[in-house]
Amino acid sequence: MREYLLTLCITAAVTYLLTGPVRKFAIVAGAMPEIRARDVHREPTPRLGGIAMFFGLCAGLLVADHLANLSTVFENSNEPRALLSGAALIWLIGVLDDKFEIDALIKLGGQMIAAGVMVMQGLTILWLPIPGVGSVALTQWQGTLLTVALVVITINAVNFVDGLDGLAAGMVCIASAAFFLYAYRVWVSYGIEAAAPATLFSAILMGMCLGFLPHNMHPARIFMGDSGSMLIGLVLAAGAISITGQVDPDALKLFAGSEKAAVHQTVPVYIPLLLPLTIIAIPAADLVLAIVRRTWRGQSPFAADRGHLHHRLLEIGHSHSRAVLIMYFWSALIAFGALAYSVNSASMWIVLGIVFLSAIGLALLLLPRFTPRTPRWAQAFVPPRYRRPAAVSEPAATTPQAPGGEDEAEPRTPVAAGAARVNGATALGARSRFLDRRKAGSSR
Repeated sequence: MREYLLTLCITAAVTYLLTGPVRKFAIVAGAMPEIRARDVHREPTPRLGGIAMFFGLCAGLLVADHLANLSTVFENSNEPRALLSGAALIWLIGVLDDKFEIDALIKLGGQMIAAGVMVMQGLTILWLPIPGVGSVALTQWQGTLLTVALVVITINAVNFVDGLDGLAAGMVCIASAAFFLYAYRVWVSYGIEAAAPATLFSAILMGMCLGFLPHNMHPARIFMGDSGSMLIGLVLAAGAISITGQVDPDALKLFAGSEKAAVHQTVPVYIPLLLPLTIIAIPAADLVLAIVRRTWRGQSPFAADRGHLHHRLLEIGHSHSRAVLIMYFWSALIAFGALAYSVNSASMWIVLGIVFLSAIGLALLLLPRFTPRTPRWAQAFVPPRYRRPAAVSEPAATTPQAPGGEDEAEPRTPVAAGAARVNGATALGARSRFLDRRKAGSSR
C-alpha cells in the first residue's frame, strides 16, 4: 500500500507542477477556442491540460517500475507497456484535436487504433464470467472486438461528461478510487496476480486527476481538452480490461462446488469489475435523453444544444460549483454503493443506506437556491458565500463622483493575449465578478 501511495503522490505532483507551464504554452500556441453558444464558461480558457496528465502517467509508471514490489508487475505482465503505447497514441490525437479540431471520424478511428495497439500487446479480455453459465472463453476476434468497444465507449463517455469545470476529472477520480479498493482487495486478500496491473492503473489514474483538479476547479484556469479526457478514459478502460475475464471464480475460494455454481453465487463480487464503467451511467442517461430530445424536435441526434444534465442543473438555479458537487455525489453513490454491495450483498443496511443517500441526492436537486449558513465559530474555515452577513452599524461611505455627476472610475488598460501577469481563467485580463452573459450568445 505504501508503494501505491508513493506512486499516486508522484503522479499527482508531476501533473500539478506541469499544468502551470502547460497553460502558458497553450496560451502562446493559441489553443484557446472561441466561446460557443452551448459553452458554460464565459472567458477564453486554454486547453491542452492533457499534456501534463500524460507526463504524470509516464512518471507514475517509471516510479512503479523501480519499486521493490510493484516492479514485479512489469516483470510478469506486458500490460503496463501496452497501456503506455495506447495512451501515447490517443494523447497525440487529442493534442492535435485541441489545437486544430480534427474531424470526429478521424478521432474515432484513432481511438480504435489505440485500442488495437493495446490488444496486440496483450491487454485484452480473455473470457467473461457469466452468472448461471460459468466462465465463457472468447475467441481472438471476440476478445478484440469486445476490448475495442469497451475502450471506445469509455473514452467517449468521459469526453461526453466533460462539460463543467472539474466535472470529468472528479468523476473519474471517484470511479478509480472505488475500483482501486476492489482491485487491491482481490490482489492482496485472494492472492490473484491478475489484479495487480489494474490496481496500479487505478492508483496512477487517481494521481493524474488529483494533480489536475486544483487547476481545473471552478473557475478553471485550464481545460484538459480531448488530450486529457480521452487519455483518462483510456486508462479507465484499461483497468477494467486488465481484470475482467482474468479472475478465476474458483481462485477466489468463496464457495465450494462447480465453477458454474461459483460464478452464479459470486455475482456481487463481479459487480465491481464494471466500476470503471459507472461513470458511464450518468453520461449514458444524458446521451439517451439527448437523442430522444433532438429527434423529437426534428434535429440530428448529433446536433449540439444546451439540454444536457449539467445545463439543466444550472438552469433550475444551481450554481456552477453546486452542480458539479451534485454530479460527484451521484457518481460516488453508484461506485461505492456497488463496492459495498460486493463486500456484503446480504446486508440490508447497505441497501437502506443507498436508498437513504439517494433520497438526500433528490432533495439536493430540489433545493437549488438553498444556501447553508455555518455557525459563527466556524466561519473562518468556510468560503465567504457560506458565512453569515455582518451587521451594518454605520452607513456606507459614498463613492466619490466626478464633476459631471458620474461615478469616478479608474481607467482600464486592456491586456493582450499571452501577456504576463494574466490571472484567473482568462488570458485577456483580470476577471470580472459580474459578466455580460449576452456575449456568449446563450439564454443563460
